[in-house]
Amino acid sequence: MNSSDRVVSLNAPARPNGSGAAAILSAGAGSFALAVLAFAGDKSALIKSSLVFYKPTGPLSGVTTAAILTWLFTWGILEWRWRKRTVAAGRISAIALVFLGLSLLLTFPPVVDLF
Repeated sequence: MNSSDRVVSLNAPARPNGSGAAAILSAGAGSFALAVLAFAGDKSALIKSSLVFYKPTGPLSGVTTAAILTWLFTWGILEWRWRKRTVAAGRISAIALVFLGLSLLLTFPPVVDLF
């Protein structure tokens, strides 16, 4: 196939990237939810006791379950809203990276001990 046979139009509509952006942003939101719930469970006895879904694992069972539900719910809503749209993937990725960075900070013991 000759390269001149392929025509690239500058006016062609962009392919929708909403599904991918929804997956990226929801992953960031899920990781942030995990960090916030772990932090809250460490600092509050009431939250800690309410996060015990399975006694042998303690509050970790509730933290991970709630974080996974947050991730799936966020992904579902964003996928539904963005599936046929083209969104600013760079901006979405930056927001997801901020969520991920905050998640890492909130799970780092010296940072958590400041609160």
